[in-house]
Amino acid sequence: MIEVKNLHKSFLDKKILNDVSYTFEKGKTNLIIGASGTGKSVLLKVIVGLVKPESGVVLYDGRNFTQGDSGLKTDIRREMGMLFQNSALFDSKNVEQNVMFPLELLAKMPKSEMLERVNVCLQRVGLEGSNKKMPSELSGGMKKRVGIARAIVLNPQYLFFDEPNSGLDPQTSVKIDELIAEITHEYQTTSVVVTHDMNSVMEIGERIVFMYKGLKLWEGSNKDILETEVKELQSFIFANHLLKHLQK
Repeated sequence: MIEVKNLHKSFLDKKILNDVSYTFEKGKTNLIIGASGTGKSVLLKVIVGLVKPESGVVLYDGRNFTQGDSGLKTDIRREMGMLFQNSALFDSKNVEQNVMFPLELLAKMPKSEMLERVNVCLQRVGLEGSNKKMPSELSGGMKKRVGIARAIVLNPQYLFFDEPNSGLDPQTSVKIDELIAEITHEYQTTSVVVTHDMNSVMEIGERIVFMYKGLKLWEGSNKDILETEVKELQSFIFANHLLKHLQK
């Protein structure tokens, strides 16, 4: 479980996060949604420690990540896995080397055990036998899968996904959504997904927080989002649906 309490963050004179509080639950897909510039990406960066808030705290299972010492922060970071928007694979490393990188950086185990763990993760994301392929040989969906394999290689307690379906076709996006949900439930991780994709919201949005102009304006699930009376959220849903229709 991750709790954010009374987060405030500004850049210059612009308020980006305005007293945001929320609880991201373990074993569920927790989605942060909203249009560009609403604060959802900054919220994610605050949660993982890439941006420091002016006030407020982030708690990882009760541990104060925001105000903790360097030792505590290092311990918590070892329990994180993250899929970046562009997958962020090393072009000069093959699939096996990309997935193994966190193990080499943070784990203390023989190379043979690292390779075994890499193969388990590649199999889990449906890429067994792709060890020696280079990123340039992979499709966009395969790159995302490699990124997910790398994110789970350290058996993280907390998983973060930044626009995981960016640049993917609808069919591949559905497969990535399904994989995120399966891994979340299977590993019982606290998973946080930043997205503006309503298909993802409706498919895997067990818990959803809607950001608008730095505020947490709505929270709920995919079962009740279409019944919302929040006008800003209604506009977001309509605009997203219209964009999808025009792209067909």
